[in-house]
Amino acid sequence: MTAPRVVIIGAGIVGANLADELTARGWTDVTVLDQGPLPRTGGSTSHAPGLVFQTNASKTMTAFARYTVEKFLTLEVDGLPCFNQVGGMEVATTPARWEDLKRKHGWATSWGVSGSLIDAEECVRRWPLLDGSQIFGALYVPTDGLARAAKAVVALAERATARGARFVGSTKVTDILQDGGRVTGVRTGRGDFPADVVVSCAGFWGREIGAMVGMDVPLLPLAHQYVKTGQVAELLGRNTEASEASMPILRHQDQDLYFREHVDRLGIGSYAHRPMPVDESTLDPAVTGTAMPSMLPFTEEDFAPSWEQSKLLLPALRQTKVEEGFNGIFSFTPDGQSLVGESADVRGFWLAEAVWVTHSAGIAKAVAELLVDGRSETDLHEVDVHRFEEVQLAPEYVRETAQQNFVEVYDILHPLQPKLSPRGLRVTPFHARQRELGAVFLEAGGWERPHWFEANAPLLKQLPHDWLPPARDTWSAQFHSPIAAAEAWHTRNGVALYDMTPLKRVEISGPGALEFLQSLTTNQLDKSVGSVTYTLMLDSAGGVRSDVTVARLEPEVFQVGINGNLDVDHFRRHRPSGVQVRDITGGTCCVGVWGPLARDLVQPLSREDFSHTGLKYFRAREARIAGVPVTAMRLSYVGELGWEIYTSADNGLRLWDTLWEAGRELGVVAAGRAAFNSLRLEKGYRLWGTDMTTEHDPYEAGVGFAVRPAKGPFLGREALEGRSEETASRRLRCLTIDDGRTVVLGKEPVFVDGVASGYVTSAAYGYTIGRPIAYAWLPASADLGSGVEIEYFGRRVPATVAAEPLVDPGMDRIRR
Repeated sequence: MTAPRVVIIGAGIVGANLADELTARGWTDVTVLDQGPLPRTGGSTSHAPGLVFQTNASKTMTAFARYTVEKFLTLEVDGLPCFNQVGGMEVATTPARWEDLKRKHGWATSWGVSGSLIDAEECVRRWPLLDGSQIFGALYVPTDGLARAAKAVVALAERATARGARFVGSTKVTDILQDGGRVTGVRTGRGDFPADVVVSCAGFWGREIGAMVGMDVPLLPLAHQYVKTGQVAELLGRNTEASEASMPILRHQDQDLYFREHVDRLGIGSYAHRPMPVDESTLDPAVTGTAMPSMLPFTEEDFAPSWEQSKLLLPALRQTKVEEGFNGIFSFTPDGQSLVGESADVRGFWLAEAVWVTHSAGIAKAVAELLVDGRSETDLHEVDVHRFEEVQLAPEYVRETAQQNFVEVYDILHPLQPKLSPRGLRVTPFHARQRELGAVFLEAGGWERPHWFEANAPLLKQLPHDWLPPARDTWSAQFHSPIAAAEAWHTRNGVALYDMTPLKRVEISGPGALEFLQSLTTNQLDKSVGSVTYTLMLDSAGGVRSDVTVARLEPEVFQVGINGNLDVDHFRRHRPSGVQVRDITGGTCCVGVWGPLARDLVQPLSREDFSHTGLKYFRAREARIAGVPVTAMRLSYVGELGWEIYTSADNGLRLWDTLWEAGRELGVVAAGRAAFNSLRLEKGYRLWGTDMTTEHDPYEAGVGFAVRPAKGPFLGREALEGRSEETASRRLRCLTIDDGRTVVLGKEPVFVDGVASGYVTSAAYGYTIGRPIAYAWLPASADLGSGVEIEYFGRRVPATVAAEPLVDPGMDRIRR
């Protein structure tokens, strides 16, 4: 089979890496185009300072950074290495930052990056220019270092060219050629280049390239200041021109600064200045000896405060000055992550944008795997370009949120911390009533989502003593309230209303809809109308790409509860002619009515039979509740009797008001996501993207019960042959915290027999069982009853591997 013709737009660090990765896999008909001259094209790579700090809150981004380091260590140009592994040091000058570095050290341990927390004395030993009196300590990672990005491009281009690729500079792409919804090539000022695959690695010009196929690329070019000082006396004779640096790269995140050596001078980068968005269409693409489009004139007044802070941390700088500087352009996105994926409308057009040097080789490897093998070994849901909701693609939204991400790039951010703006973009029909009840809203996907209700605060006084949670530490107490305990108690003992509207759902219909769904999912869906089925979607290697709930409402009409836009994109890519995939989320709404008194609330309002036999578990039916037409599905993500009740958005408020008024005599409460998360963990229900991803198979993740190989072919079926829970080498395990009070939040490392062996995925306080819960990936040898330790802000917290579910293992409560 002949390999496809590939055109890569952009010959910077991403494009060169991708050409190298593709040609290494046998795809040698690769052409790399750039509007600038080769090898320094004038893009962000040409001026990149090259600091590579590997540790990230994201497991995926850390994996990309690790691969980049490993790869660059093998590259050299003219006998000089392309990576100088001087190590990396992130200093803390405030107590809050020191605590945060303990958390960050936990991430490094979880993701397999070797690092250590060092004291001020050790900091000064490694960086003699530091004023040790200001420092609490640092996170030191010996494998971090400096990437010589421009030299790496040369090495990668030479290697790719030797395998058959060609690099063409001074060639501006003016259009993407397409026919019948597929790319056929690119048009340039020097003629057309035919292609079966086009990958945009154009950096901050990515928006312009995406627009050529009608694709919204949610990135914003922003300028970022970088300076070089004059000669620093303390650095004289320390480094050679070849090595450039010998001290670790240094971050001073309390002042939004980073530092590196340039032989006997220091380079300083700053995020402390105002955001400076750039309109790329106004830039002159010409590259000269003194100018390039990615380097704008230095605005000294913006850097002045950072220079003063630099001199405080590094007193030796008081004897020198800023000799040169520039405002360098690079890309930010609404959530600070990269953009990877294929256009939904034009097959063969791909993006690899908003990628820093740090992650460049890793992302290029992932894209090459997608193109050649059809899947990436590394889970990509955090960087998939289709992760955004439609509202998040608006230029105004991108502009505001990307600038905010620039401002917060070094800030200490809590995992639940919501945006302050823009807010109120998407509200459910129940929003006004929730505000009246004192809802505390957090935000996800543009939706306002209640996490608890202040109106329930008085209920805390009525709780049994064993339901009152212990006081939390300062960190885990943020964006949380003990009110969640009262909401959980009422769900377990009375009845509660949960707003489930933001959970995405699609309608899949038309001739062949059943066969289509059967081909993409693991469970048997060929059941009677009214059936509801929990099932998985896998990739070709058997990794869990999503878990979904499928309700058969008519013979050829299915409502599918999904995890987000990635699932919509997946369905639309695979759907055959005649099958429709329609996102119905915004036009509908959903109330979860759950608790032992749920039937007492709903049945008097309806003529339809809501008894256990009238509407069995995992069944759905159309009904009317006080005249409101609804679809009721007997499901429960909290492990109690009840239903997800759907109606159209225009009927939503009437449905809520009816249920609320009728539930008053039953003590109905509104409950939020905090209680919801606790209750779902007590039942062992997985959260895709957090507890399991494409990096895990169903048997490892504990959802093998949803796999029915006997039903016939489905995507990923062959890959699962021979696998089972017994053959799994790792498992997602339920842990209970031995001290009964420490609530971890996720991503913390877990130690088995003193060795870092896994990491926490989800965690919460279990109000029903009276102790904290955590789910974690662990070796299969960590069996039930095993003692483990979770590292939380530098201290080891004992925990025990427990059987799941922790509450109602016989499912009696849910099947009343």
